Amino acid sequence: MSGDDWTDQENDLIVADYFGMLSEEIAGHRYNKTEHNRILQTKIPRRERGAIEFKHQNISAVMLGLGQPWINGYKPASQFQLSLVDAVVRRLDAGTGWLTSSSSKETHKAVERVVRDPAELWIGPAPTYLNEPPPIDPERMAAIAKRYNVAERDARNRRLGEAGEHYILEYERAALRRSGRDDLAENVVWTSKIVGDGAGYDIKSFENDGRDRLIEVKTTDGWERTPFHISRNEIAVADANRDEWCLMRVWNFARQPKAFQLRPPLNEHIRLTPTSFIASLN
Repeated sequence: MSGDDWTDQENDLIVADYFGMLSEEIAGHRYNKTEHNRILQTKIPRRERGAIEFKHQNISAVMLGLGQPWINGYKPASQFQLSLVDAVVRRLDAGTGWLTSSSSKETHKAVERVVRDPAELWIGPAPTYLNEPPPIDPERMAAIAKRYNVAERDARNRRLGEAGEHYILEYERAALRRSGRDDLAENVVWTSKIVGDGAGYDIKSFENDGRDRLIEVKTTDGWERTPFHISRNEIAVADANRDEWCLMRVWNFARQPKAFQLRPPLNEHIRLTPTSFIASLN
């Protein structure tokens, strides 16, 4: 380790401070970044204001790579040590003082907004269709996501997954009602809640003309390029129902949910990486 490298103790201190500010921001509370920086200078005396501010930008980049929200105003900067990623992961795993959007209070607010106005949910093109450069090197972010298994983290977070499904369920109902199809809205079904995950989709909804719309929902608090898990069964159901099936990717859920849709064939939009195999004895 070089003399200028941040120690684990320094990383833990600044990550804890970052998470405190982010929790306040997501909750809609005011806080003073300058004051937070000043206090950190007293706790980490060998680090000056500029170094602390740049480290906050590094944490934003790590959060992006890990599929988490980050602080507005601290633009992600990717020149960081992997020990910083370890510090952020430690904090995420501890869950201490961390406010997630999948808490019942925040989810309830999001659902209320989309019920009042379906346009509350911004649905745009998939990132692969955009000419805009990503905010940071996607290959570096992908490497972090792979090393720390970000897709698996989101998949294990059942509360986040259910919150995203609930959000899209209410969006579909509200959109149909707004189009004058109250009859269809009443028949939208949260399939994964009723029959479980084996159906290959989470919600059965309808197009305005009454055609079936089978929606698989994948939710993350992170950015639109955050990797996600998809099962062999979901892929098979997508291929067998190409006209009805769609994947709704919900992202930025913690702060302001946004989404894009993918239609089969999925291999035109996503790169599938095998992560596990079923093993049986010879």
